[in-house]
Amino acid sequence: MAIITEEPEEPKPSPNPKPTTSPKPRKSNNSTPKTTNPNPNPNTNTNTNTNPFIFWFYFTLAVSLITLLFVSFSSSFTPQDPKSWFLSLPNDLRHHYSKGRTIKVQTSPNHSPIEVFTIEDGQIQSENVVILHGLGLSSYSFRKIIRSLGSKGVRAAAIDLPGSGFSDKYTIEVDEGGNGVLERVWDVYSVIKEKGLFWAFDQIIETGQIPYEEIEFHVSNRKSVKVLELGPEEMGKVLGQVIDSMRLAPLHLVLHDSALGVAANWVSENSGLVRSVTLLDTSLNSVPALPLWVLEMPVIREFVLGFPGVYARVLNLCCSKSIGVSNAEPHRVLLKGKDGRRAAVGMAKKLNYSIDLAEWGSSEGLNGVPMQVLWSSSWSKEWIDEGRRIADAIPQARFVTHSGGRWPQEDAADELSENIVQFVSSLPKYVRQVEEEPVPEHIQKMFDEAKGSNHEHDHHHHHGHDGHDHHGHAHGDGFMDAYGLGHGWGS
Repeated sequence: MAIITEEPEEPKPSPNPKPTTSPKPRKSNNSTPKTTNPNPNPNTNTNTNTNPFIFWFYFTLAVSLITLLFVSFSSSFTPQDPKSWFLSLPNDLRHHYSKGRTIKVQTSPNHSPIEVFTIEDGQIQSENVVILHGLGLSSYSFRKIIRSLGSKGVRAAAIDLPGSGFSDKYTIEVDEGGNGVLERVWDVYSVIKEKGLFWAFDQIIETGQIPYEEIEFHVSNRKSVKVLELGPEEMGKVLGQVIDSMRLAPLHLVLHDSALGVAANWVSENSGLVRSVTLLDTSLNSVPALPLWVLEMPVIREFVLGFPGVYARVLNLCCSKSIGVSNAEPHRVLLKGKDGRRAAVGMAKKLNYSIDLAEWGSSEGLNGVPMQVLWSSSWSKEWIDEGRRIADAIPQARFVTHSGGRWPQEDAADELSENIVQFVSSLPKYVRQVEEEPVPEHIQKMFDEAKGSNHEHDHHHHHGHDGHDHHGHAHGDGFMDAYGLGHGWGS
């Protein structure tokens, strides 16, 4: 009997065996990727990178900053209308302006006159004290000292140096038109800006011709605004003409901060007109209290002058520790308006820093001029040492301290005026001869005619009616009163 057994068939090898690892990529498509995978799917962060809100946020921010800078720069280079600027001033500044007057001075025959603002207080027959301010200041800064000196029997005057305060800060000059393409394009743009976009088109319709002559006239008379930048020689002319117009010589000169670099040459050349010099926290070797870069560096200057609190904080750090926002605001307004900042920077760059202080003080003309160094004792030890060094460099100078800062006129006005009065009173008094102003020629002619007609009128009525003699004389007085001459001119 046969036994049949079945043996399992051996599997036939496939002709193209597939590797065992080949199915893994297919499984990965349906499963969550492991964290250890070195090549994560790059499409997982697509939603965060394409968020449109972030793009528009930064785009809007960039456009806003560019617009702000453009407006700031354009406003700083465009002069403000004088009337609107004056009406926007604080009441204290307008009141200060109403108490002063402007004097026209000429620095060169080829240049237009410059208007210089001055203010004074006190009797004319007394000693004259003239105060010159430093960088970033004006006569308004010394209004308290002016009033205090006037109440103490001294005639005090303060001058707004050109480029500061209410004095002229720029001049208008006529430019010659260029022949280049860019110059011609700019000329056409200037005409359109002034006359309007359709002005030339209207002229062509009315006259049938292109207005070449009027365009050429406009180009030939094109005017530009240029900021005042006067050197020591020109400033000496300004100072001399103002002093002569106000009849302040001989005078006691008070120089604050950077004013020594302005008036040093004039003092040396006109030492006969100077009775004494007071150096009020000033030096030729030290920088002004208000840093020049604050007014010169773009963006920073707009930021400092654009916000009252920021400007007051800068003054606290550099000039006066006690000055507040309300007291600093008038100074900021004068610097910000009518190209005040640009003028201050231009004038500061023209200061004379090359004078040797010891040589200047001991020169032949100033050797006999009394001087005092009035210095802050509360600012810093380094600043006190600077004041002592200046006093030691000038043989005839005495060293006196005050309790204020480098801008002491706000918080130590009475103390400063008292020191100035004591110094002036210690010197021999000057007997001032008051000259009567001559009568203008046309007024004198009217006076002579009126006097002659009164004499004929009195002589005619004297023969008939004696009572009319008094009436004729009274009529002559009334005639002269109409011109503001009064009774004293007839004798």
